[in-house]
Amino acid sequence: MDKIYDVIIIGSGPAGLAAALYAGRAELDTVIIEKAPISGGQIINTYEVDNYPGIPSISGFELGTKFREHCDRMGMNFVTGEVVNFKAEDGIKLITLEDGIVYRGKTAIIATGANPRKLKVEGEEKLAGMGVSYCATCDGAFFRNKITAVVGGGDVAVEDAIFLARLCKKVYVIHRRNEFRAARSYINKLLSLENVEIIWNSVVEEIKGKEQVEKIAVKNVRTEESTELLINGIFIAAGNVPNSDVYKTVVKTDGNGYIIAGENCETNIPGVFAAGDVRTKELRQIITAASDGANSITAVEKYLNTL
Repeated sequence: MDKIYDVIIIGSGPAGLAAALYAGRAELDTVIIEKAPISGGQIINTYEVDNYPGIPSISGFELGTKFREHCDRMGMNFVTGEVVNFKAEDGIKLITLEDGIVYRGKTAIIATGANPRKLKVEGEEKLAGMGVSYCATCDGAFFRNKITAVVGGGDVAVEDAIFLARLCKKVYVIHRRNEFRAARSYINKLLSLENVEIIWNSVVEEIKGKEQVEKIAVKNVRTEESTELLINGIFIAAGNVPNSDVYKTVVKTDGNGYIIAGENCETNIPGVFAAGDVRTKELRQIITAASDGANSITAVEKYLNTL
């Protein structure tokens, strides 16, 4: 394909779709490459979204559909395919799909997102969105006055547990080690909460329930003893895995694989931008991903004006 686009957007989650919308309004010659046949990214698997301003109590699938429909009304060009190679040569960005088709662009926005690191235990996939969650700030409000568990021992896990303790009747924190890796201030706060119980040196072996999470099997890694906890929801905070493998040889990433980019979404490579959960940032939410999409197009326009 000899055509050279103004911008190629890789990914169709909130960041990619917001970028597409802003690119359309800026009248940039654009193509959006999405891996899945349905737009929306991770949010389409979220049972209910209640923290996106102006649209309370909407399913993730419906919100993702609305984002895509808005882009379609702008006449944006979508193609489906998995990116297997990414290069930046002589100012042109070359994106190769698995079928061998190569797309060329003056700029590229990497908006491929990140996936929660999963426990890979029985029941996790089956009950995802039905009591199994990877985002306490997104879903915690649905478990008010209920019993929940948090799995993990880093900053996110401890922060999640503190947040949930304000809402829930009881919160278990399950950590495979005998000490947290979080900031001391967070740990002190967590340990002061009366409705939080820490279960040290333990891992979740199975998540059980028919239509909703009902209980979990927990194993002590030192004694090998297994117990069951009756809970209504489990929040897995074992970290995220950014979808950046294809791009690591071109753009700089941090120690966790996130593409290094600031609020303007610029990477170390001129004309290459990173937006949404795939980039280094403090808060990964739908609204911040959409914000990145808008910021990235502003940066793209500034870059194109220098050519």
